[in-house]
Amino acid sequence: MTIIDAEGLILGRLSSAVAKKLLAGEKIDIINAEKAVISGSKYTTLREYEETLKRGKTEFGPYFPKRPERILKRTVRGMLPYKRARGRDAMSRLKVHVGSPMEFSGQETIKISEASMDRLSSNKYLKLGDVSKKLGSRF
Repeated sequence: MTIIDAEGLILGRLSSAVAKKLLAGEKIDIINAEKAVISGSKYTTLREYEETLKRGKTEFGPYFPKRPERILKRTVRGMLPYKRARGRDAMSRLKVHVGSPMEFSGQETIKISEASMDRLSSNKYLKLGDVSKKLGSRF
């Protein structure tokens, strides 16, 4: 089992790295999902997420999550062949948590180096928790 700390990692790059590991057969737990980072301007990012959320209706889909751990899981799902057995099996091996649960307190976590936000400028990103709160989530 691999534990990945999402704090300060870019959402898309984290998701693609996790998707590759899941398809390889690893079991992955992601902690601190609300501290993952979405790169790009704040206004554009919020506008795109609000449009995606409003696209679905209560009777019909597509349903888009508001909570940060579900947004991250949905992003990983988009990078997997989730309609096939191989993708469904991979998704069943993924668990995403807000914060750091007590069961992982003494265990070693992994930071994915290709997903770090070292190259981002200081004002061109938004944390996933902030996006989630703007969408109306209370986590």
